[in-house]
Amino acid sequence: MLDVFSIVAKRLGFGLITLLVISLIIFIAVELLPGDIAQAVLGQGATESNLAALRAELGLNDPAPMRYFNWLKGAVVGDFGVSLVSKESVTDSITPRFVNTLMLALYAAVIAVPVAISLGVLVALFRNTLFDRIANVLTFTSISSPEFFLGYILILYFSVKTGWFPSIATVSPEMPLFERLERTFLPALTLVLVVVAHMMRMTRAAIINLLASPYIEMAKLKGTPAWKVIVRHALPNSWAPIINVVALNLAYLVTGVVLVEVVFVYPGIGQLLVDAVSKRDFPVVQACSLIFAATFILLNLAADVGSILTNPRLRHPK
Repeated sequence: MLDVFSIVAKRLGFGLITLLVISLIIFIAVELLPGDIAQAVLGQGATESNLAALRAELGLNDPAPMRYFNWLKGAVVGDFGVSLVSKESVTDSITPRFVNTLMLALYAAVIAVPVAISLGVLVALFRNTLFDRIANVLTFTSISSPEFFLGYILILYFSVKTGWFPSIATVSPEMPLFERLERTFLPALTLVLVVVAHMMRMTRAAIINLLASPYIEMAKLKGTPAWKVIVRHALPNSWAPIINVVALNLAYLVTGVVLVEVVFVYPGIGQLLVDAVSKRDFPVVQACSLIFAATFILLNLAADVGSILTNPRLRHPK
C-alpha cells in the first residue's frame, strides 16, 4: 500500500509540474498575440487617456513576469480576474458553464463506456468473422470523422428530417432532468460515436492479446466455452489497459467538446472559450485553457492510478 501511495504522490507531483509549465505556455501565448489588449477592448475610437487608464487597471504596465505570478497566484485560489467584456468575475462566469460541460461529458460517458466494453468483448469473441469486419469498418469510419461533421449529420437526420430531437441544445439550471437529457441527446451522441470506437478497439486488442496466454490455453483445453474464457479469464486481466483508455477518453469528453458545443450552441465552457477568443476576452481565455489542462492532467493521473491498482506488476517496476 505504501508503494501505491508513493507512486500516486510522484505522479501528482509530475502533474503539478506539468500544469505549471502549461500555465506559463498559456500566458506567453496570450502575450505574443498581436495588437494592444486595451485597444482591442475599447476599440479604435478610444482616447489615449482611456487607453492608459485601462492599461493601469489591467496591470499591463507591469513587467510580464510580475503579471504572470499575480495571475498564477490568483488562479491557485480560484480567482482568475475580471472579464474584459462583461466586467464580471471570470470564476462566476465559468462555473455554471463548466458544470454544463461536465454534465454533457457524464451523459456521454454513461452511454459510451458500457457500450464500448460490451462491443469490445463481443468483437473479441467473434474475431475474424463478418461481425468483426463490419465492426472494424464502422469504428474506422467513426474515428476518421471529425466531431463537427458527425454533429451536422446527426442534426440533418434526427432534427431536420425527423424532428425527433432539437438541433440547438439550449439548457438552463431550472430545466427538468428529462427535458435536459432530450435537448442534449444529439451532442452527447456525437461524443459517444467518437469515443466508443476507440474504447471498443482497445478493449478488443487487450482481450485478444491475452487469449494466447498459457492459462487461457489451459481453460480452452478443459472445454470451457469461449464466452466464459473471455468474460471470466481474459477480461479481468485486461482491466489495466481498458481502464487507461477509458480514463483518457473521459479526459477527451471534457476537454474535446469545444467543436461539439459550438455546433449545437451548447452553453458549456467550450462555447465560452470560443466566444472569449472572438471578443479578445483574455482573462476568460486563460482561465478556460488552464481549466482544460488541469482536467486533462487530473484524468490522466486517474488513468495511471487505475492501471496501478488493477495491475500489481506496475507497482514493482524492474
